[in-house]
Order: sequence, then C-alpha cells, then structure tokens
Amino acid sequence: MTDKPIPSYRRVLLKLSGEALMGREQFGISADVVERLAGEIRELVEARVQVALVVGGGNIFRGVGLAGRGMDRVTGDQMGMLSTVINALALQDAIEHAGMNARVMSAVRINQVCEDYIRRRAIRHLEKGRVVVFAAGTGNPFFTTDSAASLRAIEINADLMLKATKVDGIYSADPMSDASAKRYTHLTYDEVIDQRLAVMDTTAIVLCRDNGMPLRVFDINSPGDLMQVVMGADDVGTLVDNNTTRANR
Repeated sequence: MTDKPIPSYRRVLLKLSGEALMGREQFGISADVVERLAGEIRELVEARVQVALVVGGGNIFRGVGLAGRGMDRVTGDQMGMLSTVINALALQDAIEHAGMNARVMSAVRINQVCEDYIRRRAIRHLEKGRVVVFAAGTGNPFFTTDSAASLRAIEINADLMLKATKVDGIYSADPMSDASAKRYTHLTYDEVIDQRLAVMDTTAIVLCRDNGMPLRVFDINSPGDLMQVVMGADDVGTLVDNNTTRANR
C-alpha cells in the first residue's frame, strides 16, 4: 500500500477575488467555477489540510469606482463588504454540496445569515476540519480584501497565504501586454515594494512582511496547481517571503 504524500503546509489561507468567481460571465457568480473550486478545496481537506478563504466582491460591486463619481467612499466600501458576504455564502453552499463542512464568518454583524468573526472560534472550526470563509473584509472602509486576507492569515496562524490570480505568478510587467515580461519564481517583500510590482496593496504586503507570512501567487485557472502548491511544489507560481538568500529569480 502506497503512503499518501504529506502536505508541506498544515493550515493555509486562500484569497479569491470576486472576479475569479465570474468565470466567463460578465457579472455575478458562475456555478461551474464555484463547483470546480469546491472540488479543489475538497482535495486539500482530504489531505488533512486546514483551509480558510477570503473572498472579494468585485464581481458584484466595486465601491472605489463609484466613489470616483461622487458616492461617499465609506458607503461604497460598505456595499462592497456586503458583496463579499454574498460570494462567501455561494462558496459555503458549493463546499457543503461537495461533502465538506463550512462556516462563513463575517467582520460585520449579520447574525441571521452567518457567524460573527471571532478569532478563537475560527481556529476551532479549522481544527475540526471545517472550511472557514471569511467575509466583509476587515469590517472597515478604506481597506482592501487583500489586506483582510493578510490580516486573517496572520491571526489564524496560517502556514501560507495563497493569492489566486489569472496569471501564473508575479511578472516584471503585465504579461498580457508585454511579451518580454519575466516571471519571477521568488521575491522578497521588500523587492515587491521597491519595484512596485502589482501583487497586493502596500498595506497587505507590509502586514505579511512584518509578520513573516509567506505568500504564494498562482493561477487559479490551472487545474491541480492549488494542490501542488500545498504539497510543496516550488515551480508553481511565485513565492514571496523575507528570505534574501534566494531572492529575485
């Protein structure tokens, strides 16, 4: 009998953008996408990996855009937070349909819909093998869901933060418009900041840097990459951490 490989990470936090849930749709949530994501998350859970998620809301509403046209920024951000709750509930449903237990925990109080975010309770859910979906960002305006993901990853003592994107890592330039763009396999957080690479906002990056939280950026649309990363594959996406001995390659 062949022993199953042991994951390199015991507890991970996966950051999903709202746009990732759209698939080929122009708006909203693609049932096919959330079903596929639930299947990939199930593989992690079956490998005894504790999984938490933070989801954005850009597929439903973007407060920043309307703030530029006169809407109060705080109101717009609050609407964006509620959009993330909708996405989190969709993910919870798909995860449960895939045979797992899941909990949505919101940074703003919506008791009849989901649980309030309480750090100790979130960790307990993870220890019991439940998938935890964090919603409503940090609960405060002016903070992105990337910053929320960094914060939650640190709070739950995750071993790795995973940022799911539409490209297979971090590039020196936009690979969609620049054919000469170079993909990095490893960067330090200081290099990301100094080179102004479009990974996450500076607040999110600094949170990870100052708390030693490693980040792996990878392509969510590449089947199997999520599992490969968690199993320790070093050639998938881009790793960002504070290790200067192998930086910028």
